[in-house]
This record gives sequence, structure tokens and C-alpha cells, in this order.
Amino acid sequence: MRAIFDLDGTLVDSALDIHAAGNRTLAAEGLPLVTPDQARSFVGRGAKVFVDRLERAASGTNDPARTERMRARFAAEYEIAHDFSTVYPGVETALATLKAQGWQLGLCTNKPLRPALAVLAHFGWSEMFEVVIAGDSLPVTKPDPAPLLAAMQALDDSPLVYVGDSEVDARTAQAARVPFALYTLGYRKSPIDQIPHAEAFDDWSTLPAIAHRLAR
Repeated sequence: MRAIFDLDGTLVDSALDIHAAGNRTLAAEGLPLVTPDQARSFVGRGAKVFVDRLERAASGTNDPARTERMRARFAAEYEIAHDFSTVYPGVETALATLKAQGWQLGLCTNKPLRPALAVLAHFGWSEMFEVVIAGDSLPVTKPDPAPLLAAMQALDDSPLVYVGDSEVDARTAQAARVPFALYTLGYRKSPIDQIPHAEAFDDWSTLPAIAHRLAR
């Protein structure tokens, strides 16, 4: 059986690190800083979209030359931004349980590959996932289904569940026709009942049982 996971807002709460990296990027351009809530609202569509939203919120516009500088600066900041990130309670036990039960685990995130691998190394998860598809692994990002389909194809052809926290993840799962488990304490922006899902949960100790139900 296969379980594929989103990263930010699903396995790891990285909002404070993303906010800090974003504000360091703004400060380098002499732009006003944003609040944690603002930065959190920009998360979900990958680093390029995050920087576009960040610049527009701080300056009111996107200047192409400045946007490129900010993307490069943010990429460098993002790669080392994990000091304030935390694993959601129960995640490590749930992943270990699925591993012990013979599940193959994959990661499908819009976070660029180098920052994603840095986060995995930071938490001792470098060997946790059989495949990692990141925001720059393909020409497209979620909610396009291609990243999730690529992660699926890298694993065996067994029953599957996708686990994420947001509208983007839900749309990705729908497009790939994959059962979706919604972690409700992540970065979603809509009410739970407005996000398509097969099951929703706020306690990671329940995830192994949910995964088994959905994989059937």
C-alpha cells in the first residue's frame, strides 16, 4: 500500500520559518515587512507564487527585475529556514506505524527540492520516504495532478491514499482521482465542509486506520 504526503502544513508546521525567510527577503529590498498571518496566507502554491504574493502585499505591485532578485534571495533563505519549524504531534508515530505495517511512503510538496530535503534532514527523515516530488521537480506544481501522479508511479501499483492540509491538496487529489485525507489543523483557508475529502482528521494517531480504510 502507498501513502503520499504533503509537507508544509501537513507533516510540519513551517509557517514561522517561511515568514522569517520572507521578511528577510523584503528587508533586503527595503520593503515593509508582513505579518505571520499574511505570510501564512501566501503559502500553498510554491516558492515562486509565495514571493509574487509577498512582493505585491509589501509594495502593491510586482516589478519583474525586483521579483527575480527576491526569488533568488528567498530561495537561499528558504534552504536554511527550519529552526522554527515543528513536527505536528503524532506525525512521527503515525509514519513509523505505517512503515511497520509495510506501507510505502512518498512526499509530494510544492516546496522546492533543496529546502524540502533540508527539512527532512533536519528532522532525521532523509530515509523516511521512498520518493520525494518537490515544487521544482516538474514544470508544473500542485494542484496540477502531475506531481502526485509522478510520486505514485515511483512506488508500486498498490492501493493509495494522499494526505494533505489544503484546498490545493484536495484539488490535486481530485484531479489524480486519489482518495484524500484532510489534516484539518494545517494551512487550509476554507471551512472543512467546503474542501473535498474522503476523510478528515485532527489527530495523527487516527491516520493509520484512516489510511487502511481509504486504501480499501
